[in-house]
This record gives sequence, structure tokens and C-alpha cells, in this order.
Amino acid sequence: MPFEFEPTELKDVILVKPRVFGDSRGFFMETYKKSEFFQYGITTEFVQDNHSKSTRGVLRGLHYQKAPRAQAKLVRCPKGKVFDVAVDIRKDSPDFGKWVGAVLSEENKHMLFIPEGFAHGFVVLSDEAELIYKASDEYSPENDRGIKWNDPDIGIDWGIDFEPLVSEKDAKQPFLKDCGDL
Repeated sequence: MPFEFEPTELKDVILVKPRVFGDSRGFFMETYKKSEFFQYGITTEFVQDNHSKSTRGVLRGLHYQKAPRAQAKLVRCPKGKVFDVAVDIRKDSPDFGKWVGAVLSEENKHMLFIPEGFAHGFVVLSDEAELIYKASDEYSPENDRGIKWNDPDIGIDWGIDFEPLVSEKDAKQPFLKDCGDL
């Protein structure tokens, strides 16, 4: 089996560890295989791929799309190193407002599956980092939403000892308690 699926503290957020075949020439790995993901219970159909590049200290997020255009994501970091975070924003969930994070890097090649109903963000820990992620719905500007990255009620420990670089849009996001249209 080319993948190891590791549950996290939050139900439905899964750390995916691909099997990497390496030798003196480099490596090969599968980054997605529908049959194996479905066998594990991840039945999401992905329809869009996204790719971002950021420099050290950049923090992007916390982003989500509201229903009916909510997105699940399969996130990986093929260059550099990031701390990737998912926050449960499902109002009926016992884990509402809780978060989980994982280091994704070109070295460990881990991926994070984030289902619909979660906000997503990351901070760059290396000089540069690239993130590639699959999404279960296309980008929808009218359904695009966010939560302030440093919401004290969520209390994410980003694992950094510096003030991150955030976009003007992300700096103005509301706290979770003020998001009426989750």
C-alpha cells in the first residue's frame, strides 16, 4: 500500500504518509490514488489543484468556503517546510473551534487531508515554501471566508517566535465567534 493514513486529534482530519521509493537517482511517490483513499474512507472527489509559493514567516489563513461551495483539501509541501493547520468550524461538531497542526515538508513528504467544514492555514518555516493542494470544489469568491489567524478562542500555537507576515485581507478577518455564516 503506497499510503499510511494516520488519524489526528480531530475527527476526519487525516495525516497521509506516502510511500517513497528512493535511490541514487532521486525518488518516486504517488501523491493521490483514488482507490486507496476511498478504501480508507476518504471519498472526496477533487476538482481543482492550487499551488502557492511563500517566503519565511508568511502566514496564510485561516481560509474556508461556506456552503454550498465548501471545500475539502489534500495539502502537501513539495518544497520547503510549513506548519499546516485545520480548524473545525462545523457548528454541530463536538470539536467546534478546535485545531490540529502538522509539519509538512519536502523532507517528510506528508500530506494533510482536511474535510469540508474546516478552516485552513499555514505558516512558512523555511526560506521559501511551496504548497500544492487539491480542492473538492472550485474557488468561489462569493463564498470565500476567513477567520483571524490569532483568534484567542481558538488559541493556535503556530510554533513561531516572530510576528508573521499576513496579507491585509487576512489581518482584517473576523474572530470565529463573529462569523455568522459558517
